[in-house]
Amino acid sequence: MIIPIVKTPNPVLFQTAKKVLKFDLKLKRLIRDMGDTLKAARHPEGVGLAAPQVGISLRLFVTKPTQQSKIHAYLNPEIMTVEEIPPSDDEESDKSTLEGCLSVDRIWSPITRPLKVQMKYFDAEKKQHTEWFEGFKATIIQHEIDHLNGILFTNRSLEQNSPVYEEHNGKLEEIKI
Repeated sequence: MIIPIVKTPNPVLFQTAKKVLKFDLKLKRLIRDMGDTLKAARHPEGVGLAAPQVGISLRLFVTKPTQQSKIHAYLNPEIMTVEEIPPSDDEESDKSTLEGCLSVDRIWSPITRPLKVQMKYFDAEKKQHTEWFEGFKATIIQHEIDHLNGILFTNRSLEQNSPVYEEHNGKLEEIKI
C-alpha cells in the first residue's frame, strides 16, 4: 500500500525519531508499505524514504539506490565510523552530490558528505548488522539518518553555504533563502 509522503513544514520532519522496539507484523507491514511508496515515487524518483517522511516517528528507513535494486530496510541505524577519502589533485573531483527530498518539493542543493560510512543497524528480523557504505549509497544513508534526527538536506545546505535551486519546468534556477 502506498502511504502519503508528508511535506515540509510538517513537525514530524523536525523531530528526533523514536527507537524501534517492537519487531512484529505491524512493523513488517510498515516496511513493505514504505517500500511500495518508495518504488512509486516519481518526479523525483526516490532512492530512500525514512519513516518520519510518512508521518511515523520511528528510526527506520528504506533504500532503493537504483531501479534494479531491491528495497532494503534499516532499523535503529547508527553511523559508527566515517572515512573521508582524500581529495585528489583533480579539481573536478567535488565530493558534493546534488540532493533533493521527497518531502521538499522541487528544491535541490549540492551537499558535501563523507564518501564512506560504517553503519550498525537491525533488519526486520531483529538481526544486527555492521556494514560499510561508499559513494552514492553512503550519501543516501546519511540523508536518511538526518531525517531520523529531524534534519533536512536544506539544513545541511545552509550549514555549508551551498546554492539552492528550485525546479521550474525541468530546469533548475538558483534561489536565495
